[in-house]
Amino acid sequence: MHTVWVRLNAVVFFGLTVLLCLSIIAAISKIGHASRYRPVIHKLELNNMKSLKNHGGVDRALLSFDLHADMNPAFHWNIKQLFVYVVATYKTPTNPKNQIVLWDRIIENTDAPSQKILNEKNVFVKYGLVDQGAELRGRDVELSLMWDHMPLTGVLYMGEQEEGTASKFYLPMEYQ
Repeated sequence: MHTVWVRLNAVVFFGLTVLLCLSIIAAISKIGHASRYRPVIHKLELNNMKSLKNHGGVDRALLSFDLHADMNPAFHWNIKQLFVYVVATYKTPTNPKNQIVLWDRIIENTDAPSQKILNEKNVFVKYGLVDQGAELRGRDVELSLMWDHMPLTGVLYMGEQEEGTASKFYLPMEYQ
């Protein structure tokens, strides 16, 4: 006969195998969800340029923006939360592509559907638009919304605003 330890071992590893199989099925269930169910971004645009200054040898712009986006379609049963953030992208002669996070928010799956709709007006940036040098003046800046899907099980993946739908604005040529 088998001992208690052999039977306990069989039961524990059978349970772990079932848990592994269920986790794999859960991870597979979200394949393609991000491409079919995208958040609806109604508005993301510059509201007000507060200042553009040179401080310590680097340019820094402080601004506010308006954001209206419905993040509800990005959720399904395997999403724990979304990390949503606004990114400013611009080019300089020194660096051909600069991306800076200006604002972020975490939206939980347990939040009410009304809290998953971002309707922000005149939002002041959490993090300033800071260039590595003094090359920010007169640049074309593009604001876009990005988000990270954080699942209960499976791989973390990113989503972003559709190409060509981001809002653009120009920074002034002079400091203000």
